[in-house]
Amino acid sequence: MSGYTVVNILGAILIITSAMVVLAKSPKNAAYLYAAQSGVVVAMFVTLAVTTGSGELYLWSVSAFFTKVVFVPLVMLYTIKKMGPMGAVPSSTLSPTKILFLIAIELFICFVVINPIDLPTAVAVKPALAISLAHFFIGLTCIVSSRNILKQVLGYCLMENGSHITLALLAPQAPELIEVGVATDAIFAVIILCVIVLRIHRVNGTLDANDLTNLKG
Repeated sequence: MSGYTVVNILGAILIITSAMVVLAKSPKNAAYLYAAQSGVVVAMFVTLAVTTGSGELYLWSVSAFFTKVVFVPLVMLYTIKKMGPMGAVPSSTLSPTKILFLIAIELFICFVVINPIDLPTAVAVKPALAISLAHFFIGLTCIVSSRNILKQVLGYCLMENGSHITLALLAPQAPELIEVGVATDAIFAVIILCVIVLRIHRVNGTLDANDLTNLKG
């Protein structure tokens, strides 16, 4: 089995974990599932590094492990702990069946879009590339469909994972500095969003996006 085949298989696992993040009923479970998904991202980076001989991707995998598998989930779990009991918040405005249907459509469209691409770096990993592109839309689906604003933050994280994988697939020799820039932006964005979520919960006593439609001046 070639390294590129393993990358495509890991891409399929990535879609499963992404769907589980979107469908998770609690932010805590979604944070753990995001950590698992990020572990798959790290495995993709390592496999690509071995297959392409890219020393940069080894550094990417180490950086991604500490930022995505460890740091971001810890920030999310710390935020959840700081808020204490949150009460019952409906997880989504859509049923699980509708969410899975949307993900399937997004994945199909991305496969259709990616198929004509004939770049040398993309030919062997077209399935994984389509999946990485689909992550942008899956993350957007998570943001739009989730009523819990903490899960909306994780939707942003899914979008970031997709862009990260796309970069690794198309430019495996890209300098480590680029990966550090992408990861740093994501980390600070998550921290800022979690601070905002804490503030919203403290002032309004809810994480339900449907209860945050009125502005008070």
